[in-house]
Amino acid sequence: MAQLTQWLLREEYWLPPGFTWEDMQETENILYPQPHHLLLCLPVALLLVGLRFLFERKIAIPFSKKLGLQEKVRRKPSPNPILEAFYTKRRKNPQKEEVSGLAKQCDLQPRQVERWFRYRLNQNHPSVTKKFCEASWRTVQFFVFFFMALAILYNKPWFWNVRECFDGYPLQPLQPSLLGYYLLQFSFYWSLVITIPFDVKQKDFNLTIFHHVVTILLIGFSYCLNFIRIGLLVIFLHDASQGLLYSAKMFNYLKWRKTWKTLFAIFSVLFLFVRGIVFPYKVLYNTYYYLAELYPPYFGYYFFNILLISLYLLNVFWAYLIILMIYRFLIHGKLEKDVRSDSEGSEEEDVDEVDQKAEAIFQGTRRPNKE
Repeated sequence: MAQLTQWLLREEYWLPPGFTWEDMQETENILYPQPHHLLLCLPVALLLVGLRFLFERKIAIPFSKKLGLQEKVRRKPSPNPILEAFYTKRRKNPQKEEVSGLAKQCDLQPRQVERWFRYRLNQNHPSVTKKFCEASWRTVQFFVFFFMALAILYNKPWFWNVRECFDGYPLQPLQPSLLGYYLLQFSFYWSLVITIPFDVKQKDFNLTIFHHVVTILLIGFSYCLNFIRIGLLVIFLHDASQGLLYSAKMFNYLKWRKTWKTLFAIFSVLFLFVRGIVFPYKVLYNTYYYLAELYPPYFGYYFFNILLISLYLLNVFWAYLIILMIYRFLIHGKLEKDVRSDSEGSEEEDVDEVDQKAEAIFQGTRRPNKE
């Protein structure tokens, strides 16, 4: 095991030629990122989960009621052991032949069986209040993270000139503010993983998991190899539009249409500009070409760029969805249906104009819901 670990951590795999792990050992006066720092993120992630629990119940729910958020009345299905057993086993609407068979077993009409399954599906469909609470928590988080990053980065020369991110790399001393913010972001994405079982589950669940894995690998890997400057720019660019997305969703749940449309328009422009233009031009170009000019490519260089390109491909997919939504809105005046939805939708519930479409944008970030 020790030999395998030693082989995996060989300097020539992860560091530019001529540098060793000993060069990046912290001293009394100089702080360098160390892998064991990442262990601090687990208790912080659990703390964020606890804060979310308190925020949603003590702030978000009373706030939603004060703003007049209305829940739709959901009819409960009548007790029926046979239909309940079928639903528990299959968890979906039965086929026409199965409806006929169940109707005979229960001495009901086929339409009554279909209605029972619609009512039963509604019981598991997330409430508007739950969606509002999730959106409000994410809104607070992303706005706090964005302005925190802005306060930390605005006076850094490499914030304005991306190439300066690599000056002196990898021997770049780490400031405590950068360390704290980076670990906080790492903890945040681990908290998203922890709360996945309790969040609204979407059909693109696997894509969400892939996004979280890429992001966690990217933050953890860039921290260990001191790609923190460029990593902070990546985080900042991706957080820039997220607060607008979730705040727009909040107002859409409240049926404040003008506010929602304004925020969504600003979000769309910012998302397409920052992630579609600034990210590849300022970040990917320099990590792929400029870094290769400074040092001969090595495994860590390729691995880091593969993670960034994976993130960019996700951005391209979400940008396609945004453009498609805007096109449908301009042509038809509203978005009638999206290609993505909750994993447990309801045929009985209305499909709102845009809040389910906003769910599709991220993650990011999240997916569209049938409301």
